[in-house]
Amino acid sequence: MAKRGGFPGGMPGNMNNLMKQAQRMQRQMEETTKELEEKQYTASSGGGAVAVTVSGKKEVVAVKLSEEVVDPDDIEMLQDLIVAATNEAFRQAEEESSAAMAKLTGGIGGLGGGFPF
Repeated sequence: MAKRGGFPGGMPGNMNNLMKQAQRMQRQMEETTKELEEKQYTASSGGGAVAVTVSGKKEVVAVKLSEEVVDPDDIEMLQDLIVAATNEAFRQAEEESSAAMAKLTGGIGGLGGGFPF
């Protein structure tokens, strides 16, 4: 018969350790999230004719265009190159964020869901 109010087999000590580990993981995730938000990711398209830099906060911070890509008769190509470079920069940010969170959580799914990426 189990003792009243307790767990057989010493569960309270294990529960305390589990809580400490969860709190440590939460602090590490918060620190990692802050570091990722401060990073910038740059991608280019059109052989380097268009470069877009985004932040870890999912904001476009810079767009650089080379003169030869600015053709008033082909605005559509320039638009496509900007979209391609922007999407690639965001993909890089997402990839790094996912890898960092997987490293912290040991690949456990669902623990990194609160992050902005």
